[in-house]
Amino acid sequence: MRAPLLLLPLAMWACSQQSADNSTAQVPATKQAVLQKSAAPFPETFEAGRKGAYAEAEEPLATGPWQFAEALIGSSPQDHKNGERAARLHNLGRIRMNFDVPAGVQRITISAAAYGQDGPSTWELWLSRDGGRSYVQTGQRIETRGPELKPHVFEGVANQPIRLEIRKTSGQNARLNIDDIKLEAANGPATAANAGATGGYFENRNQPQASSPASPRPTSPPTATRPAPTAGTQAPSTSTDNLALGNPSGATSDPTNASNYLLVHPAFTLGYHATRGIPTWVSWHLGRGDIGKAPRQNDFRADAALPRQFYQVSPASYSRSGFDKGHNCPSGDRTADLDANSATFLMTNMVPQAPRNNQQTWAQLEEYGRAQVQRGQEIYIIMGSYGRGGTGTNGFAQTLDQGRVTVPARIWKVMVIIPEGTNDLQRISTNPNVRVLAIDTPNDNSVEADWRKYLTTVDKIEAATGLDLLSALPQESQARLQKLVDAGQR
Repeated sequence: MRAPLLLLPLAMWACSQQSADNSTAQVPATKQAVLQKSAAPFPETFEAGRKGAYAEAEEPLATGPWQFAEALIGSSPQDHKNGERAARLHNLGRIRMNFDVPAGVQRITISAAAYGQDGPSTWELWLSRDGGRSYVQTGQRIETRGPELKPHVFEGVANQPIRLEIRKTSGQNARLNIDDIKLEAANGPATAANAGATGGYFENRNQPQASSPASPRPTSPPTATRPAPTAGTQAPSTSTDNLALGNPSGATSDPTNASNYLLVHPAFTLGYHATRGIPTWVSWHLGRGDIGKAPRQNDFRADAALPRQFYQVSPASYSRSGFDKGHNCPSGDRTADLDANSATFLMTNMVPQAPRNNQQTWAQLEEYGRAQVQRGQEIYIIMGSYGRGGTGTNGFAQTLDQGRVTVPARIWKVMVIIPEGTNDLQRISTNPNVRVLAIDTPNDNSVEADWRKYLTTVDKIEAATGLDLLSALPQESQARLQKLVDAGQR
């Protein structure tokens, strides 16, 4: 599992490498371009593009100017596309709008396929709401495999002008086709807001273009399904798995929603409260594929994926406070690879935790969970905190870092434990033997080491926090499971 990628400098490829892969890109010998002063509405079909090399450059397209890095316009028979052209990305390629569309976009649809017979690639959608100065991942990491163009839908209203970037995140030996990028607002397809102001003219080469055939678009995001585990193996958890039980607070990836900001990392997903400087909740899936031999990284650091206007909590925020930097998603739950383990040390995954609470009570609970996984179980976990004020080694405190980081009064966790398998939500809903383990502890140094002393119900945690836990399950199943009190003995 890879940690979220920052924008990395992309190396220029040698001309011989470009030529070998780009010989089929049909670049006309002469360009009789006519500059248009108004961009076409979405979808972006790439039919107006002619970029024939992977070297980074701006490419004028019908909707406006786009930046291509380790990406080109593909028109060979091996490029899977609607019409004659599609974007083709290799290595860690990316394509980015160099213009905004107005506020009000409600749905983004992106079609993707593997190039030719190449293997699978993963990619992410990132959005900027500040004119391209910073980007935040939206939705979940997508894995694309096979030659069929498949649409992926990202829902949610953007209250500010936005621009998007598509980042290929894996598969150096696998290329990726992207086509038919569709941005929709309530009144129809989006159109560039500032194409003229930012150089957003596009080239019309006065050549006939093949029209893209209409293709059906889903009305809701596709549901990811984890493959059935084979004996002794299981794939690492994905972003889809991590939020499978639902979004407890209805968090969104809108930076104006500072008290309930949705942050998706491959290792875990969380609802962040920027005013408190800590997450309200963190959600993840734990299976055998997440446990390996990667050593603990201890690289505590601020989370660069947060919007720029949010205060960046750093390890120094906890310095000499008497509280531990307490993980929500534990380091020990992400040892399949170094990137996954490193991600758990982002400060957005931390709360100020009384040392005895962190090092004894919660450490023993975490070990208990991993022991269940080693016995053939898998666990969906949500952890969070609430209230204000806890007691560490220096005594009682309500905040750290001059009030920027809240010390919670209570720390809780919900673990839904089931045997390994597929169709997990259905199995959780219908299997009478599903275990739901809920714990709620005080955040102080007098807490008992035995976590079983703090067993409770999901209903009681919901009443204390105002969250809607297990919201992805049918109402009848929720009502039944949220009343269970597990004995904690198995």
